[in-house]
Parts: sequence; structure tokens; C-alpha cells
Amino acid sequence: MSVLPDKHHTVPRRFAPLQRPDTRVRRGWLAALAQAAVLCGILSASQATFGADKITERAKQKLLAESERTDLRQKLGTLKRDIAQTETAKDSAADALEEAESAISNASRSLRSLSAEQTQTETRLQQLSQQQNQLTKTVQAEQTQLAQLLREQYTAGNEDRTKLLLSGDNPNRINRELQYMGYLSQAQARLVESLRVNLKAVEVNQAAAKNAKDELDEIAQEEREQKVLLEKEKIRRTQLLAQLSSKLVTQRKQADNLERNDQRLAGLVTKLAQLIAAQKKADAIAQEKRHQEQLAARAKTERLRAERLRQQALQNKKNTRRKAATEKNQAISAEADDAAPPLIESPVRNELTPDASTHEGAFAKMRGRLRLPIPGELIVKFGSKRGEGPSSKGLFIRAGEGLEVKAVAAGRVIFADWLRGFGNLIIVDHGSQYMTIYGNNQTLFKRPGDAVKSGDTISSAGNSGGGEQSGLYFEMRHQGRAFDPLGWVTIR
Repeated sequence: MSVLPDKHHTVPRRFAPLQRPDTRVRRGWLAALAQAAVLCGILSASQATFGADKITERAKQKLLAESERTDLRQKLGTLKRDIAQTETAKDSAADALEEAESAISNASRSLRSLSAEQTQTETRLQQLSQQQNQLTKTVQAEQTQLAQLLREQYTAGNEDRTKLLLSGDNPNRINRELQYMGYLSQAQARLVESLRVNLKAVEVNQAAAKNAKDELDEIAQEEREQKVLLEKEKIRRTQLLAQLSSKLVTQRKQADNLERNDQRLAGLVTKLAQLIAAQKKADAIAQEKRHQEQLAARAKTERLRAERLRQQALQNKKNTRRKAATEKNQAISAEADDAAPPLIESPVRNELTPDASTHEGAFAKMRGRLRLPIPGELIVKFGSKRGEGPSSKGLFIRAGEGLEVKAVAAGRVIFADWLRGFGNLIIVDHGSQYMTIYGNNQTLFKRPGDAVKSGDTISSAGNSGGGEQSGLYFEMRHQGRAFDPLGWVTIR
């Protein structure tokens, strides 16, 4: 970067290295060079700063997310315990599978989430590395340029401006030399400031890269732990299935067991609907409170504005004799332009509040355009008899274990847990009291409170809950009552 004003300005003869500068000047420039060296040394010193262990941003965000879910988990835990207390039969063979199947689902979900995190973090680390290389090149170039500038000024002797003005030389020559010295000073200041900024950017980049590397180490450790847990729980489930095989077959065929399963799910849906309704009411109350607060704030603003206008009018009246009519009008017009803050309706968001895409009536309009959540063989239809038991309230689609299950429409997950008779179960609320239910999953990828879009992967097929075949149990309900999904979906 050139430090000269333009190509016509050359270095004056006075700045040529005709003689060594005096001791005082040399000391001054040596101090400046030392300061620049200290500034440049920040780059290497900052590397040691980030060596100390510290909690990563990922860990902080996980803690925050878990704390935010605590209230919802407590509500759903209470709801599940209430359902369990109404059970008359406590010896279901499938209950022995709950712990292992829940653990398998949790471990598989964690591994899937960790894999996605790992990919994102590796991409971020690669970007930070590229930025670091570019910053390092820029800093090195600026260090070289600043060192050269300081060296040239030191060699020239750093003749001060006062001495130059009192020298009695030609005024034009003095003016040129003063301008040249000014350009040198400005160039040096710009270089020093730019170097400071870039060194700070290097420091921030190093901190981000260190955090990303620590996060990758955390992810790798968690993946190892989850894989060990997953294999352990799979072995345990296999052993339990072998021990309970005959009992499970018998209980699956018992009509009273099938009836209790239906009642259990219906009770769960009813309680969830009540929970959603209560939450909507609380949201409406909170929103109305915010609305009233905004109205009060606006009224207060209007009163203050009116008072200011009144005071301004009085002041203008007092200044009538001293000011022209145009000035008075301008002051009044400027004051009148003050606008009150707009009234903004800010809806309160709760984890069980339906997503914006699930507004009232949206789901009903999709009738006949939905897709089944999973491809496979339809072996149980809505209304078909199940031996001596009640008719089926949904569909059973036979599919390979681990096959991805998709949400049929946008909504919000309101339940994701193990339930007797249905294994790992996930329920999505679509608004307007429409719900879709997905049972017998191997893994639940979503958790209560998660918003989902149509086609999002929410789980994987399996035979949890003591199912005889691998696949997916699928129900659709409106106002708590099950209806035939085949009237709403297209078969691929």
C-alpha cells in the first residue's frame, strides 16, 4: 500500500539518509518498533490463552434446551402416571420390554442427532480453518508493511514538525514536507489499527475453532457411549423376547387385552387434548395481557405526546415576538411528525402450541392429498376384526425394521414415549383437534414440543411393545375419535 499523496510527490531530500539521527530520535523510534513487535506478538500469545479447558457452546445449549423441556416432561410424566394408575392388569408381558425398548429408542435418536451435529461441526471447523489462513496472510502482510514503514522513518531521522516550521526554509518546501509527514503518520495509524482489528479477528477465530474441536471431542465420546448402550439394550431385549415369547403370543390374542389397549390410547388422546386446550387458554390469557399492556403503553405515549405538543405550543406562543412565522410552523410541524409506536400483536409461543402452519382448518383441507407415513404392505385396515377382540382403530403397515416413518402433515409433537400395547409411540397434533398416531416404532427421533413439517422423519419402524411383525401402527383422530385414514391418503 502506497503512503505517498500521489505519484508527483517524491521523498524530500531532507528525509534522505544523509546522516545518522540523534540519540533521542533513535530511542523514540526504537520504542515505536518495540510497541509494534509487542502488538504483532499478540498472535502467538493468544494461542496459549485458549488452551485452558472450558465448557463448550454446545454443552451450554444442551443444558438450556433440557431446562426448557423440563416443564413439558413433568406434565407428560404426570399424565402417563395417571393412565398407569387406572390399569387393572399389571402383569402384561410387554411391560418387561419397556425399559429396554425405550433405551434403544433414546440411544438410536442420540446417535442420529450426534451424527448430524458432527457433520455440521466439521463443516464449521473447515470454514474457520479457511478464515484463519486468510487472516494469517493478511496479518503477516500488515506486519511486514508496518515494519518497513517504521524502518524508513527511523532511517530518515523523524525530524519533528516544529523544528521544520522554524527552520526558515522555503514555505512551499516546508508545506510539502509537512504534508508528506502527515501522510506518513496517517498511513502508520491506519496500518496499526488494521493490524489490531485483524489480530482480534484471529483471536476470535482461534476461540471458535478451539470450541468446535472440543465439541467434536464431546460428540465422539457421546457416540461411543451411546453405541455401547445401544448394543447392550438390544441384547437385553432379545433375551427378554426369548423368555416371554409364548406369553406375548397368548396375550396378543386375548380380547380383553386388545380392549384395554384401545382404552389406554383413547384415554391418552383425551388427556392430551385437555392439556392442549388448557395450554391454549393460558396462551390466550397471556396474549390478552400483552395486548392490554401494549394498549396501556400506547395510551401513555399518546398522553406524553399530547403534553409535549401543549408545552411546545406554549413555548411557541412565548417566542412569537422573537421568531418568524415560518420558524414557528416548522417547529410545530416537526413536533407533529412524532408518531406513536405501532401496536404489535406478539403471539405467545409454547411447546404445545400448534405451529403456524397448523392454523384452524388447514389440516382438513388436505383430505385426499396426504401420503401414508411409510411404504409397505397394508395387512390391517381400519374396522377389520382382530379375532374375538374389538375392531381395529387404525392401519398396520408391515415394513422392514428401521425404515423411516414420515409425518403426514405439519404439526407439533405432543407425545413421544413408550405405551403398553403400542410400544414406542409418537403423536402429532395438527390443530383443529386433528391428531395422527404412530405406534410400534423402533426409534422415536422427535421429542415432545418439536415442530414438524410434512414429510419430516419422525421415527423408524419396528415391533416395539411386543409386536408380532415389524412395521407401523397408524391412526388418525379428530376430537378424540378415530376415523379411517384411507379416506384421507393416497396409496403410492
